[in-house]
Amino acid sequence: MTEIRLETIRKAYGDVEVIHGVDLEVRSGEFVVFVGPSGCGKSTLLRIIAGLEDITSGSLKIDGTEVNHVTAADRGLSMVFQSYALYPHMTVYKNMAFGLENSRMPKAEIDARVREAAAMLQITDYLNRRPKALSGGQRQRVAIGRAIVREPRAFLFDEPLSNLDAELRVTMRKELAALHAKIGGTMIYVTHDQIEAMTLADRIVVLQKGRIEQVGKPLELYNRPQNLFVAGFIGSPRMNLIETTVTEGPALVSGAARIALPPGAPVTPGASVTAGFRPEHLDIVEGDGDIAVTVTFAEQLGGETYLYCAAEGLPQITVHRPGQLPVEKGQALSLRLDRKQLHLFDADGQVLANGLANG
Repeated sequence: MTEIRLETIRKAYGDVEVIHGVDLEVRSGEFVVFVGPSGCGKSTLLRIIAGLEDITSGSLKIDGTEVNHVTAADRGLSMVFQSYALYPHMTVYKNMAFGLENSRMPKAEIDARVREAAAMLQITDYLNRRPKALSGGQRQRVAIGRAIVREPRAFLFDEPLSNLDAELRVTMRKELAALHAKIGGTMIYVTHDQIEAMTLADRIVVLQKGRIEQVGKPLELYNRPQNLFVAGFIGSPRMNLIETTVTEGPALVSGAARIALPPGAPVTPGASVTAGFRPEHLDIVEGDGDIAVTVTFAEQLGGETYLYCAAEGLPQITVHRPGQLPVEKGQALSLRLDRKQLHLFDADGQVLANGLANG
């Protein structure tokens, strides 16, 4: 079990600073996922932890010992890359054993570790094959197995599933979650896919432009985003966000939307407020609702329905309902949103409310 602590970590390339004073504690045995858009600094931060990038300033500690100047090889961490990085001329067995052989470990112990990891990952039948004879998912299992046999202090994953097709990614997500449950090691996982983050993480670290926007459990980030960036990034399909003005009542008004708020809502008449509401928190109602929309596209998926709607003066509104809805393109609908699930953000994008108690 290993604890990793980042204290005011900064990274700059010349005059360009890409990591801006990150503070983070990864607890022992925890599965932490770094997520964010391309260029947010998540892979750079992982490489700093691995020892593949120097730290410009700040302190990186593993189990309480600063490792800023400790080489990658001496940190006791194992990294699994997006590209698998397997030796094409070696068998699966040799790929998994190679690092242990270089450390002069006894052959019997190497064999035991390789076979135990292969059994865990269900690749025992492939030990005598070369990587070119394996599927993408099998190659990724070999790369993970190579990390497991080292019995590292922590595992680092850099977008390991991004080269796989959609169905295989789902399978591998389940296998990674099961692997963590079985071996219980500290794991840090980088991805741009927030669905991977939601399904795998004990805690998610949301990054943007080299800064941490929010850290928390998956459903905490989903239900209680602290700013507009997290609200828009976490969730698929994304949260509906509309810019409104507060009027007396109070109410939020913008284009075809008029959203009455309960007394005591944390808003001031005349203020600019962004209202956020997830697609599953909209109901189709008869008569007057909160937003008048026209359906531009309907996705009927059998067990659920997604409606993509246009509304005067507003961005696209997405509605998600369970089951099958007899709704067609061009149909006019009236939508009402659940006030208890309404998110409000101020003009600076910071949260005012995650749900209104009297909704």
